[in-house]
Amino acid sequence: MDVHKAIVVFEVEGGSDKYIDGHRRDTMPIVNAIKAAGWHAEVLYFRPEWTEDLFLHVSQNFDAYISRVNPGNVPGGEKGYFDLLTRLSAAGLVGMSTPAEMMSYGAKDALAKLSDTGLVPADTAAYYDVDSFHESFPTSLSHGERVLKQNRGSTGTGIWRVQLVDRELAARIEPGIPVPPETRIRCTEAVDNHSEIRELGEFMDFCDQYIIGDNGMLVDMRFLPRIVEGEVRILLVGPRPVFVVHKKPAEGADNFSATLFSGARYTYDRPGAWQDLIDLFADARPVLAGKLGGDDIPLIWTADFMLDDAPDGADAYVLGEINCSCVGFTSELDMGIQELVAREAIERVERAHGFTGDEPA
Repeated sequence: MDVHKAIVVFEVEGGSDKYIDGHRRDTMPIVNAIKAAGWHAEVLYFRPEWTEDLFLHVSQNFDAYISRVNPGNVPGGEKGYFDLLTRLSAAGLVGMSTPAEMMSYGAKDALAKLSDTGLVPADTAAYYDVDSFHESFPTSLSHGERVLKQNRGSTGTGIWRVQLVDRELAARIEPGIPVPPETRIRCTEAVDNHSEIRELGEFMDFCDQYIIGDNGMLVDMRFLPRIVEGEVRILLVGPRPVFVVHKKPAEGADNFSATLFSGARYTYDRPGAWQDLIDLFADARPVLAGKLGGDDIPLIWTADFMLDDAPDGADAYVLGEINCSCVGFTSELDMGIQELVAREAIERVERAHGFTGDEPA
């Protein structure tokens, strides 16, 4: 394969993540950082009807692609986009992130796959079909408050805290006995911390939409009350932790969301300020690789942790989510993250094609 010293960045048109220039706020900083390193970079938009033209143009003129697309926002569904990326990888391009990485590290059921590792609560489960969800979730809820997470959501959309409205009833319910479908529940969505009072059966019918379709699923996880103390996110570029952000939810009522949209307060630190957590995650990396299908590390990815109480009363960190499909870092551009991304991307291409960067394009 010829070396072009060129990297394409894929986006899709429109969406709330776009700025006035039509791009994500962190896209052009990445492109400009790659150019500053002496390589070519440009942005191309994916449309299903352009698939063949995109494949021919990109496969003939680029060495790698960087995907800056939330799979849930792809026009026509994610399958066509994933198929294009897979074909480009088969043609010799270096993919960042590949569909395989997005489906292993980035899918919400990664948590269920880690349920026997100590990184997440052992009763974490994933539902891939409507029948198993309706059969199992009422029993799961009998053990206490739960959080349901859809696979496609971003910024808290389709992530629901579920609790019984009647606290006395909640105290009387015997764990392991399914909660009746007519039971009134309070459902709080992480996107904006709004709450709704619904019947369990009707709410589960509503949640069926998250399971149906390509890569649909729901993850069922125990609610951790100490989420009110905040989530702690590690952002990594390749294998390197770059910074840690402490995301503290807005105070009040049933608030638990740590998104900026919901009013959470963010504090940014260098990794050394959270060394215990950084060390824990470094130790967990081989476990993640073994459980999630390999150690092909995404280009830009995050791991979110919450606090829980260990059996001896000490603090314990619980993994709440891994993201790699389209991690944004708009608030950290002044920290030079884009230069680290460009350097890592170029080094991956150089390693894959066995050249040092000194060769002519």
